[in-house]
Amino acid sequence: MTGARGRQVLIVGGGASGVMLAYQLLHQPSRTAATRDLRVTLIEQRPDIGRGIAYHTGNPDHLLNVRVANMSALPDQPDHFWRWLTSRSTDAPVCPDPYCFVPRRIYGDYIASLLEQQISDPSDAERLSIVRGTCVEINEGPAGVSAVLDDGQSLFGDTVVLATGHDMRASRAAFADPWTPPSAAPIDPDATVLLLGTGLTMVDYVLSLLRDGHRGPIVAMSRRGLLAKPHRRTDAQRIEEADVPFGAGISSLLRWLRSRIERTTAEGGDWRSVIDGLRPYTQRLWQELPQASKRRFLEHARAWWDVHRHRMAPEVEARVTQVILARQLTLLAAKVISIAPDNDGARVHYRRRGDARIHSMQVGAVVDCTGIVKDPRATPNPAVRSLFDRDLARVDPLCIGIETDRDCAIIRRDGAVSRRLFAVGPLTRAAFWEIIAIPDIRNQCAALAARLADSEGEPHAEPRQERAEV
Repeated sequence: MTGARGRQVLIVGGGASGVMLAYQLLHQPSRTAATRDLRVTLIEQRPDIGRGIAYHTGNPDHLLNVRVANMSALPDQPDHFWRWLTSRSTDAPVCPDPYCFVPRRIYGDYIASLLEQQISDPSDAERLSIVRGTCVEINEGPAGVSAVLDDGQSLFGDTVVLATGHDMRASRAAFADPWTPPSAAPIDPDATVLLLGTGLTMVDYVLSLLRDGHRGPIVAMSRRGLLAKPHRRTDAQRIEEADVPFGAGISSLLRWLRSRIERTTAEGGDWRSVIDGLRPYTQRLWQELPQASKRRFLEHARAWWDVHRHRMAPEVEARVTQVILARQLTLLAAKVISIAPDNDGARVHYRRRGDARIHSMQVGAVVDCTGIVKDPRATPNPAVRSLFDRDLARVDPLCIGIETDRDCAIIRRDGAVSRRLFAVGPLTRAAFWEIIAIPDIRNQCAALAARLADSEGEPHAEPRQERAEV
């Protein structure tokens, strides 16, 4: 596909990951003719770009769970979001300093603004195309790649990058959709509502219930019943790379981390500063963790890590605490045994953690807030499914993502690493683990954009082989 019109990159997904990657590709230094002629097509099924699952919410109570200071989309301009926010202070909520937390819908506006110049400037219009539709099929051949849309249209290019974000579970009978307002279900405001999961998605839905005037009991259930911790005004601790036990097993690593936290708190510090100070090393820690330790982490330590690592805004914590103290919200460490829909909602049987007895409750609605699809093979996303169907991708040994190398290239079923198919964001968590937050994804997008811009002619090379990790 390389020729007079330059190289073409197709990005499947126009949420935050896709927009950041498109921006980086279009702003690469024009070192070569290939870089200057690089064109981007962004494929998005929603009416607006930059939203995705996370930022399409219109609920002003849904706040970012990362402070403004850390939410720049551009790694070389850490205050970019803060400057954008203050430049439009008449439209945005009051944000006294970069340590505040703003509504996620505002952040969606910010992400969309990254491509405003390319959309409005006729001189840039030829370099960026935005196509509305759902990608249902991806093909790779010796001459290039193609993306087929649900309307039958085929788009051709040199490279495809999957930036589809989180794959959400397909809706199930008797379950309300956690991503739509409760009033759309509709849910009886006096009924008991069961929320499966106690993470940040559950917190969002509680806030949605309260905004819609829900008066009945809310029960949030997960295996451990853990609630996300709140943010506090603390700075990341400086942790020297030489002090981090890379390559150690999960037990040794957790002992080291707990010891560091205990030492910090004994000196009057905050555990959050240690967790945040470890952030520059988390991807390397994951990559060098023995495979057996990765499995143990996912089974036994992941929930503990998640509630400390992915925290609530202080304003959200205050609201959730208020509802808990009022006994409207109950957190339950338990496992669902069965859910039987009936005329009044559903009868739920469950077993409390550490208790062999089976209990039951009648609820008016059940909402699955456990979030993302854990096994990529269960994805409802037709583009990802087409890769599996054509042996162009495979699931990693832990079944948490599609397998990619550290350059974000997708690994085919036969172990060959594609030179044309790539992925960014949560799809790549098998290789990077910490790749669901903007500070991590923006770095990934910048690195991939630089690689694609510098790889003139490379997509035509024979695919290399990579030994599968076992």
